[in-house]
Amino acid sequence: MSTKKIRRFYGYGIPRVKPEELGGKLIVVEGADGSGRSTQIAELVNWLETSGRPTVQVGLKRSTLVSAELEKAQEGNVLSRTTLSLFYSTDFADQLENIILPALKAGFIVLADRYIYTLMARDMVRGMDDKWLKNLYGIALEPDAVFYLSVEPEELVQRNLSKNATLDYWESGMDLGLSRDVFDSFLKYQSSMQNAFRTLQKTYGFDIVDANRSVHSVNKELRKKISAVIDAE
Repeated sequence: MSTKKIRRFYGYGIPRVKPEELGGKLIVVEGADGSGRSTQIAELVNWLETSGRPTVQVGLKRSTLVSAELEKAQEGNVLSRTTLSLFYSTDFADQLENIILPALKAGFIVLADRYIYTLMARDMVRGMDDKWLKNLYGIALEPDAVFYLSVEPEELVQRNLSKNATLDYWESGMDLGLSRDVFDSFLKYQSSMQNAFRTLQKTYGFDIVDANRSVHSVNKELRKKISAVIDAE
């Protein structure tokens, strides 16, 4: 029998917000580019809404406050690691306060296309302090469920090349100087990201889903687990 999860923030949270008043569900899907994350979220939105459950979507760099400036700063690669981290945390905080929390209070299901875990993993790989990151993201609400779609780096390379015919600068960790070859850098960076997620999983306890499988197989597993979360009312 499922039990209802106690709503809480990871740290100090957002002032004047009472977690117990947030009646919706926050579902997070994490994973690298090429993990099938966007496809799975699209399938889940369709499934939830056709079953009469209104949903709201959020994700990285979607804040109307800073997303455009963040995109521009990344293109120029002019920010320090700390400044870039704070830029992303601002993007997250704006969406949390103005989209996620109001939607949950209204009883919506919020589907997050990545959450604080990707941001923390990226910063960990770049040498940022773990305690500093936990404090920075203490504003975050603990989700009702988190699914990390795990795909082997070699498979991610093939999926990204078949989709875009190129590898992304940041998703390849080219800013870290791991290798002059973007292909080699991508493999090293994604391996480091997987290790960072495994470390975070020990603290935050999210589900690691084998996404090397077919879209249908992964979606079937996600639906089953999300149904259990929704039914725990």
